[in-house]
Amino acid sequence: MTQPDLLPMLAPRRGKPPKHFVDLDAAERVDALKQLGQPGFRAKQLGQHYYAHLTVDPEDMTDLPAAARAGLATQLFPPLLTKVTTLAADGGETVKTLWNLIDQAKVESVLMKYPERATLCVTSQAGCGMACPFCATGQMGLTRNLSAGEIIEQVRLAAKAARDGELGGDPVRLSNVVFMGMGEPLANYAAVITAVRALTSPAPEGFGLSARHVTVSTVGLVTGIDRLAGEGIPVTLALSLHAPDDELRDELVPINARWKVDEALDAARRYFDATGRRVSIEYALIRDINDHAHRAELLAKKLNARGDGWVHVNPIPLNPTPGSKWTASDPKVEQEFVRILRMHGIPTTIRDTRGSDIDGACGQLAIKER
Repeated sequence: MTQPDLLPMLAPRRGKPPKHFVDLDAAERVDALKQLGQPGFRAKQLGQHYYAHLTVDPEDMTDLPAAARAGLATQLFPPLLTKVTTLAADGGETVKTLWNLIDQAKVESVLMKYPERATLCVTSQAGCGMACPFCATGQMGLTRNLSAGEIIEQVRLAAKAARDGELGGDPVRLSNVVFMGMGEPLANYAAVITAVRALTSPAPEGFGLSARHVTVSTVGLVTGIDRLAGEGIPVTLALSLHAPDDELRDELVPINARWKVDEALDAARRYFDATGRRVSIEYALIRDINDHAHRAELLAKKLNARGDGWVHVNPIPLNPTPGSKWTASDPKVEQEFVRILRMHGIPTTIRDTRGSDIDGACGQLAIKER
């Protein structure tokens, strides 16, 4: 009963990663432990080791029977990510990691240190199928969705690195996770919502992060936004809008052919109504493309038409990507865009850009082995 082929629940599926402890719900964990000859209450012990102590090392699991530790770790915590390379910027406080998955697909995540805390930009897909032309990840195309285990392992490893002082030397707590790495999170909904539950549940079921410190980004998958609104987990929603008019957004964000600007904004407003969590509007400022004053006016008009106090705009200076014909807006144009939004009462904050010199900033994640 302890052999891998007698544990179909945990066995690798063709072309997919093996099931991991965090992929299993409470009943499945108990069942898996019973198949391994262990009592079901060990699930909480294992969850405490994983989520609170951030370890899968059997030597650390001293509250488990010595003879069972290695087998439990092997069966329930199969390796999902292998570190290939790391690149550091900002004095070691921004670290981009290239990971190899079990099928040789590769993904990147970015860990950033701030005073007394750290933020992880986590990846939900290998590549991206949204094809936004100014985004390096979007130009890769989609290889596959990540499993919940592959997403959650990025978080555990980042939390461990932050705790162990691997970001500029001082230990800090991973307090924020943003689904702004590679991929469209709502196109991998089941795995992402499993990861969100793990992020926000207390140990031994999760990392115990505040929902307000978890951000799920989307280019505007309306059905996914509405599903997320119904989950009862008030994470922050970030809508990557990039243009307030359909004519331009059709070019910049191809999914706009399916859900138009007004439909995406209406869904974002419904999300606010359901959760009470203010929505972030992400807007990459591209020189002479979407940074015109009349577009700032139109954006303010559309946001204000949906009420007050429900939204915050984050303009992002476009980060350079190889071969792109577009560049960041002139700083004076950027300032005028922000001024117009604020004049109309829209809370607006320029997004802090970290890691652009290691291709680790917004829109730059792509696979480059060095």
